Amino acid sequence: MLSCVYICAIGKFHFCRTSVVNMKVSDAKMLSTLISAVGSERMGASIDSALRSILGFDMSCGYLFRFNHPPILIHNGYNKSVPEKTLNAYIRGGYLLDPFYVACINNHPAGLWRMRDLAPDSFFSSGFSISKDLHPCVSSEHGTLIEEIGFIIPVQARVAIVYSMMRNLRNGAFLTGEMNALETLAPVINSLLELHCRLKHSDFYMGSVSTEARSEDAFVHILQGQLTETQRYIAKLILQGHSNTSIAAVLNISEGTVKVHKHNIYQRLDISTNAELFRRFINYLTGPL
Repeated sequence: MLSCVYICAIGKFHFCRTSVVNMKVSDAKMLSTLISAVGSERMGASIDSALRSILGFDMSCGYLFRFNHPPILIHNGYNKSVPEKTLNAYIRGGYLLDPFYVACINNHPAGLWRMRDLAPDSFFSSGFSISKDLHPCVSSEHGTLIEEIGFIIPVQARVAIVYSMMRNLRNGAFLTGEMNALETLAPVINSLLELHCRLKHSDFYMGSVSTEARSEDAFVHILQGQLTETQRYIAKLILQGHSNTSIAAVLNISEGTVKVHKHNIYQRLDISTNAELFRRFINYLTGPL
């Protein structure tokens, strides 16, 4: 399966009997390795190895997301390039601004997605996207230096697994053919990771129920209870990278009303810009526990 997908993706076809036999043996060994890794610390690395037979990527990671709970890092494929402080800040609350997390807790359809297709309209100029304090794989300059794609694997309401691959843009963006090859493997990757997480993290699922709450408790703490529920939700959307136009569409209100809400938010928090709002968020996450 894996070799066949690889060959199709590259556009090389070999039909001799020896090649077919070798492909089957190779595929069987790869699948055996993946299955034997389920429930062990080798799971993420085994998936990395399998997928690198199809395409190249520089970093990978896997998270188990659940609404209003810190995520579980199920695979660290950052290759020691992410400072522990940054990773801790992400797990403490930076994940709340991650488009993959937001998609998961809003019951986004399963599949392979590009981050840019999940992100709000102003995300790539937002504080999260360009902050080395919170985002594990960005530059200190405007915008990211990587493209991220990821499998979203819903488990139950507002609980999902994400396995992401990241490529430095100097190596080129992920191509449509590569995405198609990965999508062919989605059923296998999904099943393996779902079984792996149920074996390793069964307690994470316990007590998980569907909720209509719009904001996580962390946002209440970060904003020190100074805002109304609606204001907190709008502040959350600002931090996640929504423009005034996008916020208006999400809440089905006018842009003028959004501007009024933002003015009131700034007054209550004694700030005057989105950058100051984001700085407050960073200070909370990187400060003492």
